[in-house]
Amino acid sequence: MKKVLIIDTSILCVWLAVSGMDTCGSDNDRWDKDRVQLKIEDEQAKQTTFVLPLATIIETGNHIAQASHSRKERADALAELMKKSADQKTPWAAFSEQSTLWTAEKLKELADSWPELAASKLSIGDTTIKDVADYYGEMGFMVEILTGDQGLKAYEPVKPIEIPRRRKR
Repeated sequence: MKKVLIIDTSILCVWLAVSGMDTCGSDNDRWDKDRVQLKIEDEQAKQTTFVLPLATIIETGNHIAQASHSRKERADALAELMKKSADQKTPWAAFSEQSTLWTAEKLKELADSWPELAASKLSIGDTTIKDVADYYGEMGFMVEILTGDQGLKAYEPVKPIEIPRRRKR
């Protein structure tokens, strides 16, 4: 079964070494640059497809612009990932696949569903990342949200059950 890895802002900031954001996650599940790099390499070796949600791009860009140093270098690194996603350069999924999530109808659905999620402290950015994960889950992919935020991780789609094929006799 094909797997997609949805990359959240917290992990992307650690991976890109954004100033002041060198770790994420709880004390018992801490992510640093080395751990993120190992995970990325492991998933790449497994031919996992990487997905960069629009919310992750915007939020990471905001953190880079507000960082205390290395803004240009970090912005260049993010820009390179954005180009790879736009060009669907392996292992990156084409960003255009997410365009169906930004139609007028989907925006209205987000407007209807988000207030309830906000009441439970899920940001609108995380809600759209959840929607990206659900989109790929509904397409039959095994989906992992790579995040240091256990609240967002809880919204990861249930892994599809693989039904064994019968052998022909």
